[in-house]
Amino acid sequence: MRILHIVGTISPAAGGPTEVIRMLVRYAPPGDSAELVTLDDPDAPFLAELDFPVRALGSSKPGSKKMAWYSPKLIPWLKENRHRFDGIIVHGLWEFTGLAVSLAHGRTPYVVFPHGMLDPYFKRRHPAKHLKKWLYWLLAEYWTLRRATRVLFTTETERTLAAHSFWLHRWNPLVVALGTEPPPTDTPRLLAAFYERCPELEGKRFLLFLGRIDPKKGCDILMRAFSLMAVFHQEIDLVMAGPDPKNWRAELESILNTFPKTVASGNFGAPNVSHRVHWPGMLQGDAKWGAFAACEAFILTSHQENFGIAVVEALASGRPVLISDQINIASDVRDDGCGLVQPDTYDGALSLIKWWLGCSPDQRAEMEQRALTTFARRYDMHKNAATILGVFDNLKEAR
Repeated sequence: MRILHIVGTISPAAGGPTEVIRMLVRYAPPGDSAELVTLDDPDAPFLAELDFPVRALGSSKPGSKKMAWYSPKLIPWLKENRHRFDGIIVHGLWEFTGLAVSLAHGRTPYVVFPHGMLDPYFKRRHPAKHLKKWLYWLLAEYWTLRRATRVLFTTETERTLAAHSFWLHRWNPLVVALGTEPPPTDTPRLLAAFYERCPELEGKRFLLFLGRIDPKKGCDILMRAFSLMAVFHQEIDLVMAGPDPKNWRAELESILNTFPKTVASGNFGAPNVSHRVHWPGMLQGDAKWGAFAACEAFILTSHQENFGIAVVEALASGRPVLISDQINIASDVRDDGCGLVQPDTYDGALSLIKWWLGCSPDQRAEMEQRALTTFARRYDMHKNAATILGVFDNLKEAR
């Protein structure tokens, strides 16, 4: 099979979809080949790190700091090269990439991975922006999905929610499990890479958040919950690892400085706990896996999360996960007993931390083993990639 992946940007800062593409290419069945087309600037430094063929066409606004959206080169390139591929996978919505494929794919079948971008959370969170999306939906995006061979959803929850964003919805859905890769086996090397970034954490207990510093991730409620629990539990720190595109860190740190005192209402002198929250920025490679190896548990209090690659990476590392019920794999975590699920509220975040600190060593050890079992059974990308790419098998035989 020859597969073409297409996405607006493959920048690591773009989050989950870019990691999904890397894994689908890396774990394709033997004999398969893959290429990637993006609208990134051809000189973008992160492109040099990829070990598979990439065609970066650039956007209509070279040098812009905003994510690439449109390129006049894309449709001509697709028409010239579509015959070389057995299938095309469009990653994400609300970009020119999907419309271009729907107009230029010819007889080459294509599928669309929405990656959670049809979740009605965005309609509730940004109603004015949703109204603007309606025009593009009617003119382009709906028809891109309607014409697709399959629209791929990563959970039944995502598939169900997708029908509630727009009243006009009809497509050919298929639920396929995503996943991740197991961490490298050289744990001492991983730990060394992480402690090189965060030397002050060596020998300390901490919870790990890993993702974009963004309101959608519920970072503010996590700050409030941790700042209060940290007053009573001096033994635990928190790592907030990830890019901060909205420069939100200063506001979050102000919560650490003021929230415990506000809750205390003068009953005790609440100490400043800001020095116990660490901000190493975006962690990749060995440093990322080292963070998972060093932490006690992973915590994510998101208001919306389609799949949560970082959650699955924590499970692959044998780490229990403390997550909100708005993460679409929350039911798997609850059913498998590899962590705790609570509402995406301040009280929910407080319960997650309080519960973890109250667990016995035996309970934590049992959850660590269950985390590894859940990863192996549900989320090993070695197995799941073949299932996803198998969507095109029957289509190839029919052509």
